[in-house]
Amino acid sequence: MTDGTESESRKLLRRLRNAMAGDSAGQARLDEITHLIADSMGTEVCSVYLFRDSETLELCATEGLKPEAVHQTRMRMGEGLVGRVAKAGAVVNAADAPSAKGFRYMPETGEELYSSFLGVPIQRLGEKLGVLVVQSKQAREFSADEVYALEVVAMVLAEMTELGAFTGEGAALSARHQQPVLIRGTSGQEGAAEGHVWLHEPRVVVTNPIAEDPHKELTRLHEAVDTLRISVDQMLAGASGGDAEQVQVLEAYRMFANSKGWMLRMQEDISRGLSAEAAVEKEQSTARARLSQVNDAYLRDRLHDLDDLSNRLLRILTGQGSDTGAELPPDPILIARNIGPAELLDYGRSLKGIVLEEGSVGSHAAIVARALAIPLVIHAGRIITEALNGNHIMVDGDQGVVHLRPDDTVVAAFRDKIAMQAKAQERYASIREKPATTKCGKTISLLMNAGLMADLPSLQDSGAEGVGLFRTELQFLVRNKMPKRSELSAIYSRVLDAAQDKRVVFRTLDIGSDKVLPYMKPNDEPNPALGWRAIRVGLDKPGVLRMQLQALLRASKGRPMSIMFPFVAQYEEFKAAKWEMEKALERERILGHSVPEHLEVGAMLETPSLAFAPDQFYQDVDFLSIGGNDLKQFFFAADRENERVRRRYDTLNVSFLTFLEGIVKRCAASNTALSFCGEDAGRPVEAACLAAMGIRSLSMRPASIGPVKNILRGIDLDGLRQVIETASLNGDQSVRPAVMDYLRKQS
Repeated sequence: MTDGTESESRKLLRRLRNAMAGDSAGQARLDEITHLIADSMGTEVCSVYLFRDSETLELCATEGLKPEAVHQTRMRMGEGLVGRVAKAGAVVNAADAPSAKGFRYMPETGEELYSSFLGVPIQRLGEKLGVLVVQSKQAREFSADEVYALEVVAMVLAEMTELGAFTGEGAALSARHQQPVLIRGTSGQEGAAEGHVWLHEPRVVVTNPIAEDPHKELTRLHEAVDTLRISVDQMLAGASGGDAEQVQVLEAYRMFANSKGWMLRMQEDISRGLSAEAAVEKEQSTARARLSQVNDAYLRDRLHDLDDLSNRLLRILTGQGSDTGAELPPDPILIARNIGPAELLDYGRSLKGIVLEEGSVGSHAAIVARALAIPLVIHAGRIITEALNGNHIMVDGDQGVVHLRPDDTVVAAFRDKIAMQAKAQERYASIREKPATTKCGKTISLLMNAGLMADLPSLQDSGAEGVGLFRTELQFLVRNKMPKRSELSAIYSRVLDAAQDKRVVFRTLDIGSDKVLPYMKPNDEPNPALGWRAIRVGLDKPGVLRMQLQALLRASKGRPMSIMFPFVAQYEEFKAAKWEMEKALERERILGHSVPEHLEVGAMLETPSLAFAPDQFYQDVDFLSIGGNDLKQFFFAADRENERVRRRYDTLNVSFLTFLEGIVKRCAASNTALSFCGEDAGRPVEAACLAAMGIRSLSMRPASIGPVKNILRGIDLDGLRQVIETASLNGDQSVRPAVMDYLRKQS
């Protein structure tokens, strides 16, 4: 690239900056910019297309095309060459545009006069904002330097758009971060919440995309990168000998921080006239665009590493740290790409809701959100780029929907929903002390799930008869190193104290699959949900299992104790785990420690295979808890993390209910206590059907106990069972329609 080209590029950006500093309004400013670009590029046409909605581009300004086409010409994503640039997020450079793949003729623009076409995406940090196009009559392919120069200009336009430089009439020129936005995600934890946005990692805002002095900007970049490299080296030194996965991530950071190609590209952008911050963000935007198109898990992780490193570098350059001086609002809704359990617990119950761009229904964050009973929506795409600290936001965890900056009609409807839920909770409070006895005289035991000490106050308030599942892995997940036996014993003892003689069922460590300890080396498994997890880890690495069993036994201080092993797939696994329990008991006696006056040892039935275990298993196990979440995904061969299939299979499917009925009969024959634990236990209709199939104990989140007790007290289980059997005989795939019709008639 010649010095002359460099100066022309910087000259154009300087002219753009002057246009930005002028008094012209949004549309006039955009018109002026298209004229400047066409003049500097030596083309007859320059056009700016911006998105008016997620799928539609609108011609917002042009130099060279017919003026009457502005705000009238629109195209869908992927339609025409402009739509092709937008969809792929990549450059289209065509010497003969009419013969290029995907060309669409738009007669209202008068573009038939122009042969050559160069379109580059206007995008910011992976978010598609529009397309910048230049065209000329001469049939020629634009040079690499010209393409590069237009990409730099597109980067500046993206920043200007973000900063609201082109606001005007119409959807495409509406002010960013001011319009109502509806984002559909996935429910991670039920409940509804209203509050104000609190960004876990505040977005860095580049206010000076164009630089006057390239030498000064290069110096700033080199100094910032040196600071970044030193900080990465320091983090590596502190992590060496520790968590192998953390060291691996930091090694990737160091590789990128020392990448010559990364530095050269940013230096080139600065030489074109960008500021150091804008050069870093341009690289980051390119990485984000690639990220959305990469399926390989390793490459996605590396692009995430580069994205995170770019954020660190931007914070060094701008001085915009995580502490922006903003105060946590009194009703915070946490917004993050993803978040670890320890960070989430730091916020505690102050949060009204949580919205994540990533995450999963079984992730650490989801587990903690359920434990804290905080509404959670995951897979909420674009929430980080759309939301600003302090924005009004409403989170519908039941439907997996987020209303950002909602209008008055949405606010009114949402508040009505919250008021109705509060009124229902008042009604449930009136039956809190009453048993869940049905009209036909059958009493169902309703228990709650827990995993944190913070859950235990709900035991008295919810009307639960005890804790049907205490998840012990949370104490391991929120630490950076393995907890000591004495620490665990103290925690378990406090749990029993808080339960006030009500039964607590402790589930031993359920790790693996989507629950990997921070200090545990993850295993590369093609399908971790079916891999090395839960009791399989405990039996292969018995040291941790023994330590936990000893902690549980000591915590009892002679009181009754109920312990169950997770993910038991066959009788031999249960026998091996029970043998570990017996050895731990004998060791405690030898040491002179008190042991439980009564010890129950149970198992979670989460795999279909255990339903067909030998009769001896059912006689040997003290109690069984059906783990509905895992069992359903294995029964239907439908990954509950996969949105394409997880909602296709109904709990009230005749096949699944028939399968559960078989388990009920086997437990009745062996006099084995049976309960059902999982999300379906807390859904009133599903809970009623489970009870009708003969399951007399249900364990659920505390907030679900009132609604479930309310429906059970109002129905006849024998009548409901008859409805289920009739629907089955009729060949119905699911009994839900028949059940819903029956329940409507009962109310």
